[in-house]
Amino acid sequence: MKIFVGNLSREVKEDELNNLFLEHGRVSSVTIIRDMFSRESKGFGFVEMPGRADAKRALDNLNTVELKGKKLVVNEARPEKNRRRSGGRKGSDGSRRRY
Repeated sequence: MKIFVGNLSREVKEDELNNLFLEHGRVSSVTIIRDMFSRESKGFGFVEMPGRADAKRALDNLNTVELKGKKLVVNEARPEKNRRRSGGRKGSDGSRRRY
């Protein structure tokens, strides 16, 4: 299960988040989302836990837990939307505009 972790202090590192979630079960990955240029944390990340029961336990126990002075927001991550990676703008009917 993919878990959203919000309201992260900018000082929190991936290994700290990993250790926090390991207390509730196996963790397959931890990613803190960072600014592309400054590499500074954007204040949220994702933790993937393969066991649904472990993930549910982590959700129940870690939501609102304080880490480095901030209360975490922990929820099941929503499915990713299909995002366009290309530039350009589309018209209201979805077709590309021609300039």
